[in-house]
Amino acid sequence: MKITEHINAAKGRTLFSFEILPPLKGQNIQSIFDGIDPLMEFKPPFIDVTYHREEYVYIEKENGLLEKKVVRKRPGTVGICAAIQSKYKVDAVPHILCGGFSKEDTENFLIDLDFLGIKNVMALRGDAVKSETYFKPDPNGNIFACDLVKQIMDMNIGDFQEEILENSHHTDFCVGVAGYPEKHMEAPSLDQDIKRLKEKQESGAAYVVTQMFFDNEKFFQYVEKCRQYGITIPIIPGLKPLATKNQLTVLPHRFHVDLPEDLISEVDKCKNNQEVRQVGVEWCTEQSKELIKEGVPVLHYYSMGKSDNIKKIASAVF
Repeated sequence: MKITEHINAAKGRTLFSFEILPPLKGQNIQSIFDGIDPLMEFKPPFIDVTYHREEYVYIEKENGLLEKKVVRKRPGTVGICAAIQSKYKVDAVPHILCGGFSKEDTENFLIDLDFLGIKNVMALRGDAVKSETYFKPDPNGNIFACDLVKQIMDMNIGDFQEEILENSHHTDFCVGVAGYPEKHMEAPSLDQDIKRLKEKQESGAAYVVTQMFFDNEKFFQYVEKCRQYGITIPIIPGLKPLATKNQLTVLPHRFHVDLPEDLISEVDKCKNNQEVRQVGVEWCTEQSKELIKEGVPVLHYYSMGKSDNIKKIASAVF
C-alpha cells in the first residue's frame, strides 16, 4: 500500500513507523532484523531505509601520488527493503538521493524498486560528501529534491529518459519528501524553505516527514505556516530520543536543531549515558503523547539501528 493509503485507512488514528540505517559493509542482514523484531508488536505499516552517499578516500600510490577512490560504507538499501517486505509483510520505503546519482542511475534504481513491488520512496536532495563544503549534484543528475520528485512522477506517467519507448510501463510510486520545522540549514528563511516544500507538493509529493525536533511548539507552528502556504499533504513528525550527552552539541551542529533549556538541564544532571538515555526516552514519550493528542497521522522515529529506547517510548504511547 501507499503511505497515503495507510494514513487514510487509519481514519485519524496515529500510526507508528521508524527509520533504519543499512549496516556497515561486511555485516549481514541479521543486524537489521535484530533491530526491527522488538518493534513489530506496534504494527508499523511501513519502515524507512536510508541511503548513504558515496565517500571519497585518497590512497597513496608507490610513486607518492594520491589516487582518489569512491567507497560506499553502507550499501544495500534496495536489498534491505526487499528483505523487509518479504519477512515482515510491511511496506519498506527506500530513500533515494539527488547526490551521487545521474538521472539514468535514478531511473534504473526506480525500475529495480518497481520490479520488487516497492511502491513508496522518500525523495531527498542529500548532503554534501565529507570532502565538499557545499552540495554538488552529479553533472547529469537532479539538482534539487523537487527535480527528483518530477522525475519520479514522469515515470508514473510512462516518461523515461529514453526519447522513444513504445508501450512504456507506468510506475506507481508514492513520493515522500523532507520538511524542516527549524528550516533547512541552507535556506535563507523558514518562509523560503516552506515555499520550496510547496514546490515539491506541486511536483507530486504525497506526504512530508520532518527533520527531528525537540520542541513540539516548533512543529505545530511549522504545520500551521505550511497550511497557510497551501501545503495540504500529510505532515509526519520525525522524532529522535537523545541517547548520549555529546548529542547536546552534535545534533545542533549536524542537524541545525535547537534543544529546549529544560531538556539540556536534565541531561546536564546525568552522570552517564545510561541516565541520558532514560531522559531521552522520557522527553520523547511526552513529545509523542502530545503529538498524538493533536492528531498527527504518524509518529516516525529515527532509530539509528537501536530499538530499545524506541520500544520503551512506543510501549508508553501506543
